[in-house]
Order: sequence, then structure tokens, then C-alpha cells
Amino acid sequence: MKLSPRDATGYFAKPDPDKTGLLIYGADGMRIALKRQEAVAALVGPNGEEEMRLTRINGAEVRRDPAMLTDAIKAVGFFPGPRVVFVEDATEAHAPAILPALQDWQAGDAQVVITAGQLKPTSKLRKFFETHVNAYAAAIYDNPPTRGEIEAELKRSGLQNLSQEALRDLTALANAIDPGDFRQTLEKLVLYKFGDDTAVMPEDIAAIAPASTEAEIDDLLDIVAEAKSDQIGPLMQRLRAQGTQPVTLCIGLMRHFRTLYAVAAHPGGSNEGINKVRPPVFGPRRDKVLRQAQGWGAQKLQAALTEITQTDLALRSAAQTAPAMALVERSLIRLAMMARR
Repeated sequence: MKLSPRDATGYFAKPDPDKTGLLIYGADGMRIALKRQEAVAALVGPNGEEEMRLTRINGAEVRRDPAMLTDAIKAVGFFPGPRVVFVEDATEAHAPAILPALQDWQAGDAQVVITAGQLKPTSKLRKFFETHVNAYAAAIYDNPPTRGEIEAELKRSGLQNLSQEALRDLTALANAIDPGDFRQTLEKLVLYKFGDDTAVMPEDIAAIAPASTEAEIDDLLDIVAEAKSDQIGPLMQRLRAQGTQPVTLCIGLMRHFRTLYAVAAHPGGSNEGINKVRPPVFGPRRDKVLRQAQGWGAQKLQAALTEITQTDLALRSAAQTAPAMALVERSLIRLAMMARR
């Protein structure tokens, strides 16, 4: 039977232990691995592997020795409880070795959980699970996580005391990074708040969220956006001494002002626009970006992006003879002066 994406979320959390098996397939290996871990843990419990109720077999091993899968399914466990045989990295080429063992499945045998990559609709492996009355097939897509999936991850991590602003930022973060990275971020947040009973705030999210740019480059971008032209020179000297490349600064500048423009030009207003930008902005920096976007306005930000594009083209031009760092510095000063008008 086919599981829809909505039904699959609930089934992974509470799978039926009396089913023949479960096929999880898709393009994103990390998403598949997380869903498989959730389903297997729900079937065998936290001590399933220690009690030898979980058997792991690679798809290539089954192809070499098909009897291995049948033996694992029919084996009688020493400890009581549900048993699972996990077949990893299966492909269509492994179907002739896998399907006979599944066709011979009987009540009381171990449930078979199979993970695979992309499978065509004509795949024999996929068709078997989709048409079987006692087995499920679930396709995992690269879609952003649903609210239910995010809440399930929060519950699994033990995070409960969250402010609405922190929940908003975590939701935005979940939509911007890989599921595995999001789970690691939640684990970092749990450790960060260990022994602290106060509510999780946006500042806490900002402290542990994956960093996208160097701190000093962020400082420079803020200085320019806030028209503090007198501070550009000293910070440029530090960045130059650290070996920062002019093109790196130009790319960071373009990214920052595109974010400001996306916020300022959003049809629903800047307060709604700040919730839509990717990658998301967290904590105190969120208020800073919102303030900068409102201060500039969409029209001036368009002019700023034109200035940055011209500087970028000049840096990449073969005919350019002026020192590249000086060229970027002059552009930064012009932008800071533009912000004052």
C-alpha cells in the first residue's frame, strides 16, 4: 500500500508491528535515514539492537546470498518482542533476491524495512510494496518539513519551553537547512540550555545556529547599511590583513543587500518579508536587518544593488588596473553615503 507524505509522518512514529514490511525510498539519503531510524526505533524499542532483535543487511549482501534474508526473517529471537530485518541501499537490481523472501513471509516473522534511492514507477520492488495488502511503501521528497514534523523533532529533543519568537525562528531554520543539520542544531540547543529553565528565545537560536558568514564581514555589511562610513576604513584594514579577498566582500555585500531588498519589497510589508528570506535571520540580527531594510526602502536598495553589480563587474574585468581592495572600499563608502540621503 502507498503511504501519502502526510500519512507517512504518522506511520513512521507508530508503525504496525504486524506488517510484512516497509519500503522507504527517495533521492535524499539523509531524510530517508532519519525516517528509517524513527520507524525502526518505534518497532524494536531502544534496546532492540542490544537484544538482537534488529538485523542489518546490505542490499549487495542479499544479492550475493539471497538465503541470508530469508534466514534473518525466519530466525527465532532469544529475547521476546518484535524483530526487524533492515535492508540498506537496495536497488532495482536487488529485487530478484529480495522479493522471494518477502513472498514467503508469514505472521510471526521479522518485519522487513528496506531503504532505497530513486525508484521508477515500473520498479518491481516499488510495485510489490505498493500493491501488497500487508506492506507499505513511502516516498520521501525533498520538500520542506511540515509543522507536524518540526513539532515531532522538538518533542524528540525534549525542547518544550519555547517562546513564540523562538518557535518561529526554528521553523524558518528547519526550512532552510538539511534535516540532519536541523536535528544536530536542536541537540546543540538542548546542551546550550542545559540547567537553564528560562524559555528559549531568538537570541539562543542565533547563538547556536549554523553560521553563514564571518563575523567581521557581517560587521562591515552592517556598518555600510547603517551609513557609518567613518568606520569602514579601519575594519577594511583588519580584513585586508587577514587575507580577505575583494571578491568575497563583494559577494557578501550582494547577498546582504539582496536580503534587505527582499524584505523591503515584499508585497505584505517588511515585517512579513523578514519571515520569508532564505537563509533565515535570527535573534538580534533579525531586528537589525528589518531596521536596515525599512530605513533604505526598496527604491534605494535597487540603486544600491546596481552599484554593487557594477563594482563586481569591474573586479572581474580584464581591463581593470586599480587595486581591487581600494575599488571595493570606494564602493562601500558610496553605499554608506547613499544611505544617508
